[in-house]
Amino acid sequence: MKKILFYAMTGEKLCFQHVLMNALDLHNSGYEVKIIFEGASVKLPSVLQEESNPLFGKALEAGLIAGICFACSKVMGVFEVNQALGLPMLDDMYGHAGMKSYLEEDYEVVSL
Repeated sequence: MKKILFYAMTGEKLCFQHVLMNALDLHNSGYEVKIIFEGASVKLPSVLQEESNPLFGKALEAGLIAGICFACSKVMGVFEVNQALGLPMLDDMYGHAGMKSYLEEDYEVVSL
């Protein structure tokens, strides 16, 4: 089975919508898919949750969200809001969400 990790960096909601669409499309086609919020994208989970974004809801339901960067959440001032969502706060790479464990598990990394 092909494995894809979407490593989202941009804080633009429209760009992240495409991450969600591609992740769900691949997941529905049998791929193993994970999404990590890193960089400026850490500002998006609470926004998507608040507006009841249907694609975000489907990704949550399918277990596609691997987590949110701990350090970037702190720096961007959204740590408490992100922590309240109950998603894993990832800090395995100098306080940030690393790719290494996914690469070691043969995931292909797509960064947007």
